[in-house]
Amino acid sequence: MPQPYSNAHAHLLEELRWLNRLLLAHVLRLRHVNFYDSVKDLRGFFAADEEIDAIFAEEILENDKASGGHDTEQIAQLQAQAQQIRASITARLHATIAQNVVLPLPHLAGCFQLKPFEQQALLICLAPQLDARYDKIYAYLQNDLTKKFPSLDLILSLLCDNAEVRLSGLNYFHPAAPLRRFDLLETAENDWGSSAAHRALRINTRILHYALGNNAVDEQLAHDVRFWRPLAWDRVVLPDSFQQRTHKLFQMSMSEAVQPRPVWYFYGRAGVGKKILARALCSEKNVLLLSVDLRAWLAHPETLHERARLLLREGLLQPAAVYFEHLEKLEAAAEENPLLWPRLMKEIIELGWMTFVGSENPMPPALLDLPQIFPVEIPAPDHATQQALWKLHLDGALAAEETDMVEPLSARFNLTGGQIARAVHAAQQAGRVHEPERGQVSFAELIASSRIQSQPKLSTLARKVTPKRSWEELVLPEEQMRQLRELANQVKHSRLVMEEWGFGDKLTLGRGLNALFVGPSGTGKTMAAEVIARDLGLDLYKIDLSAVVSKYIGETEKNLNRVFTEAEHSNAILFFDEADALLGKRSEVKDAHDRYANIEIAYLLQKMEEYEGITILATNLRKNIDEAFTRRIRFIVEFPFPEESYRRRIWQTVWPRATPLATEVDLDFMARQFKLTGGNIRNVALAAAFFAADNGKAVGMKHLIRATKREYQKMSKLCMKSEFGQYYELLEREQ
Repeated sequence: MPQPYSNAHAHLLEELRWLNRLLLAHVLRLRHVNFYDSVKDLRGFFAADEEIDAIFAEEILENDKASGGHDTEQIAQLQAQAQQIRASITARLHATIAQNVVLPLPHLAGCFQLKPFEQQALLICLAPQLDARYDKIYAYLQNDLTKKFPSLDLILSLLCDNAEVRLSGLNYFHPAAPLRRFDLLETAENDWGSSAAHRALRINTRILHYALGNNAVDEQLAHDVRFWRPLAWDRVVLPDSFQQRTHKLFQMSMSEAVQPRPVWYFYGRAGVGKKILARALCSEKNVLLLSVDLRAWLAHPETLHERARLLLREGLLQPAAVYFEHLEKLEAAAEENPLLWPRLMKEIIELGWMTFVGSENPMPPALLDLPQIFPVEIPAPDHATQQALWKLHLDGALAAEETDMVEPLSARFNLTGGQIARAVHAAQQAGRVHEPERGQVSFAELIASSRIQSQPKLSTLARKVTPKRSWEELVLPEEQMRQLRELANQVKHSRLVMEEWGFGDKLTLGRGLNALFVGPSGTGKTMAAEVIARDLGLDLYKIDLSAVVSKYIGETEKNLNRVFTEAEHSNAILFFDEADALLGKRSEVKDAHDRYANIEIAYLLQKMEEYEGITILATNLRKNIDEAFTRRIRFIVEFPFPEESYRRRIWQTVWPRATPLATEVDLDFMARQFKLTGGNIRNVALAAAFFAADNGKAVGMKHLIRATKREYQKMSKLCMKSEFGQYYELLEREQ
């Protein structure tokens, strides 16, 4: 009964015993034909016979006893011994496999489907990197002290009995054959100038370490890749029907009969669970998932395919499934280099065994003709799924009195599973910073972290406004206040009406909410947007129209697309202030400029209907608005010029609590005499506060009158005595 190998080193030592017989036989063969007779006076330039004999002392002694000392008999005996050792290795490997012990070299052969000839060639190239004595042997056999690695000629001489076998052996070193295709062997440094037959070959460093039992990732990939453990299916929150369908398809496609193995193309919104699904499928094979972010590699696209080949090789060595993240970034790069797509997919299809690619975009047309690629769309989580995700990631982290807050979280924020996981983690970290001993998170911390996760990337086209105003500070007629509260309530109950009550199935477009605020400047349009954002706990972004609107044809549409695309899924409120530039009436087409102006208006209408968040447009003049807008906008709120009673309320609420007001301040007089909007009143109050601070006193009437004069000057209005009344003399004193 053959004895199984106890470890990788025991197997490797016996392989070297086999190699030693081959090498000694070749040494004797060369001596037999007097190969070195003509250069005996130059022995200082190559290894001496005695030195080589000393290395092979054990083999020579054993062989002399068996053969009687004649060269031809010794060579035959060495070849017979090599065959016996090879047979012993084969038998012991079978016994080792039966014990479920994995040895590096046999596993390597299985991974890359190496023939026995290729396995033996690999061992010949491995030997000098295991033992320096092989440097001298190879230098001796190649008659050159600098040739410390075996050449193709030497490998063929050791493994081939005749010229016909030698010629067929050349095929194993073709670039398409496994030894070169998977970079198992590489040309030794500084030896590219030699002819192909005499070019020295060495084993790849990663393969060397693997043969010695070290399975660390290739150092060329170490900083770019990450390992993920397989995930149990109960940690996957996706529709049951989708899971079952994907699971069944995976089992069918991963059958041994299916060749080449399929490539799974997962696409969907960022964070929907593409990698989670891949990890769950890895649990079917009980393997790790090895992922790489293509964004890092695209910084140097010239090395992309080489790195991809190394990564796919790593997947075979580990073994691990391979996951290429952010394939959508490759689409943009492929516009400049069209060969990126086909070359990368060719590498993946040919070298991968269990490969996933993830993208935010559907499969591009360039890949549609490849039957080996299975496109799978990962659906965005609906309301019920988001609730399940919150419960999964919180897992008791909410305080007992706040366990019913999952519903408000899922109603307020439209987050993916990845965003929810990051929001919970950030909230837990924030909780530990404030109270290190606390093990739970608060609802307020979850709200704050969720808002961060839902923030769009609008820094170049918009300004984020931090909402600070409340309903109590907003002064408007009752009808307008009711409209604004109805708007906020529709957002709060959107999930209930659209999803649970089924209205979303009836609406192809228009599931978001849009509103038009109309009124003179300073009547509270921006403030109302702030109040709604604060009440809903959402971010407010004020769109910079100077960056959006462009005089160049087509640029405005591109900028609008960026605004709505980057805000998609963020739940942010997009506030277009002074939107007259975008909302003008569509005119009769008289020239190309009219045509493109109308296209811009139509495009904005389209994007507003597609956007599922909140869009608020503000304008001073309703008559300038195209009628198509008024038909498609859910809310139109008129902001009237404030009457006296409303101006009085504004004057009363404009002051911070800490601002000192003199008893002489007559706010009734200010509201009655000066017909100002809320914005003007705020300016007057602020200026008066600075005048008072300069005098070191509380805010008095003289400060208010002086500030009002300055505001009138800005508005190009005359300061009439009839308006300033008994305080007009304060203006005369200032002069």
